[in-house]
Amino acid sequence: MYNVLQFVKRKLYPCKSLNKILYPQCSQILSTGPIKVWCQWVLHKRYHNVVRDQPCCTSRTVCLHGDAGKNFRLDDKQHVSSNEQNFSKHLNNCKTAEQIFKLLNSSVSITDTMAAATLLRISEVEKDGNGLRNPSVLLENETFKALCFQFENKSLRLSNAGLVTALYACVQLYVDPQSTLMVRLLSESQERLNKGQMFIKDLCLLGKALLDLEGPGCGILKQIMEQIQGQKMDDWTSEEIAMIYNLLEAGVGEGGNYQQLLNKLNPHTLHLASRLGRKAKSDILNAMVVLKQTQAIPLVINLCKHSVRHVPHFSDQELILVLNALMYFGHSDRFFTDALERNVPKKAFVMQPEAISKVMQYCSQRRILSPPIFGAVAESFVYNSDNFTTREIALQIMPFGKLNYLPSNAGQFFRKVENILRGRFSQFQPRTLLNLLHSCILVERFPVNFVAKIFSPYFLQQLEGGTGLDKYVLAQLTQLFMTMKLECRTYEGPSLPPKYRVKSFLTPGRSVESLVDEHLYSKVKNALTDLLGARNYFASRVLTPYGYTLDAEIKLDEEGYVLPASRREEVFRRIALCIDDQRRFCLNSHNLLGKETIKQRQLRLLGYDVVQIPFYEFDRLQSSEEMVEYLHKMIFPFSYRLAW
Repeated sequence: MYNVLQFVKRKLYPCKSLNKILYPQCSQILSTGPIKVWCQWVLHKRYHNVVRDQPCCTSRTVCLHGDAGKNFRLDDKQHVSSNEQNFSKHLNNCKTAEQIFKLLNSSVSITDTMAAATLLRISEVEKDGNGLRNPSVLLENETFKALCFQFENKSLRLSNAGLVTALYACVQLYVDPQSTLMVRLLSESQERLNKGQMFIKDLCLLGKALLDLEGPGCGILKQIMEQIQGQKMDDWTSEEIAMIYNLLEAGVGEGGNYQQLLNKLNPHTLHLASRLGRKAKSDILNAMVVLKQTQAIPLVINLCKHSVRHVPHFSDQELILVLNALMYFGHSDRFFTDALERNVPKKAFVMQPEAISKVMQYCSQRRILSPPIFGAVAESFVYNSDNFTTREIALQIMPFGKLNYLPSNAGQFFRKVENILRGRFSQFQPRTLLNLLHSCILVERFPVNFVAKIFSPYFLQQLEGGTGLDKYVLAQLTQLFMTMKLECRTYEGPSLPPKYRVKSFLTPGRSVESLVDEHLYSKVKNALTDLLGARNYFASRVLTPYGYTLDAEIKLDEEGYVLPASRREEVFRRIALCIDDQRRFCLNSHNLLGKETIKQRQLRLLGYDVVQIPFYEFDRLQSSEEMVEYLHKMIFPFSYRLAW
């Protein structure tokens, strides 16, 4: 058994300055170094509790003694103060550590849970992506010292909730694991865990603290999970269920661990979905993604259904988690989309760029064309995009091309895009930039000023990145090149080298054009055979010299008579049939996708007579006679008799 005072070794950090930052000699208990660097080398298996009966070691004691403890005190009676809710409300409204300290100094006596919540709130407002914003503010603040002093010296009298919350907060604040404060909190937590005195909430928060401190390999986590599984699931509250998902998602459930627990928990949560709060729903959906619970689709659908009423109240981060889960599981809900349409336009100008990008990414993946959402995003983009990252810019622009939609402010919108590209061209990742420019040509917005840079040897080499180019990227380059030749006759820049061109736009997986739906094609083929009199008068899935694949092709001579599909001479006209099923349109809409629109547009420019056979017209036809008559009118609108 390792002694808790010895479970982190300084020799693991050869950098002297890092040792000084992470392991201060006296009062500096906070780390300003890299986030959780020390978490990777924790060696102990079980926390030894001998400190409970020993005097404090001066070299390990946080120096918060003296007058620092006189500002306020913890309430030893451990009763729930009538002012606790009011205190929590004021605490959550605090945005800086200074405001929190001011609130503390105005409180004469607070419970240990309130004090622990204060520590946790300090960690929330002071942390950023690189650690603590200003650790010196905490180190030099007498109120903070007093707070830590109270926890250090009253660890035996803390409630379970106060104890584990204080421990978790200290971990988030990067408190030295060897300090007496941490030793006592860890030791007392181990003692109560051994006695089985903790409830689900306490066990989950303790588990998260140990995960951050030691990682998934911590032996005590197994003890925590055994106690959690030993309790009756029917007695768990919705809040406790959400906390268990959070614990599993944080790392305990990685690698398929505790899948049997999840197999019981998922159907149990299904029946409680309506009672979960908005944060609990978003947290559980995120856990389902992280834990890859692809077999629990009914739970995802139910959580989505009951999330509709929370859409106006979701924070940006909660909304991101929900949308990410819906995309991961490939689910969309009409009522959820309606709620987005009502609320996103109201918030578009104040939403985080990441949240707006996620909304657009969700619409794009699920083929949801929403003019209210797209219009609001286009408006906010014109005014706010200077602060967006290049990835956020691309994610917000690409859906307009994919779903073939031009907003009402299209002129302003694409002028802004052009200005961004002109000023930040080199900041874009090569593939992100190609995706962005390719999406523009789908809606007939041609990036003539930037194509020369795309076709330059330097950019193409960057695009390859040493790993080569997949066929989808090559197809995008080829289609961009074709667009310049067919639709931008004034373009005089470099052409795309032949080795980067593809002969067919149909590529495995992602593709710049779609395969025909077999069921719809079969019905059209039978009717077309009846119309023309024989199967050999039309060809199927014809690869053109320009890379596009025709669903069906009919050849006519100069007098308008149908020729056999195998005939190569005397061909005067070619009719290309586009047999468009639901997948080629936006969801629940007759708006054709951008990649199908550009295909039909460019086939016309190449000399084909394009005839579109949309599913929503053809599927209404009941008899074979109606189908034949419909094809006759679509293909030969000016012919009053079957002249072939």
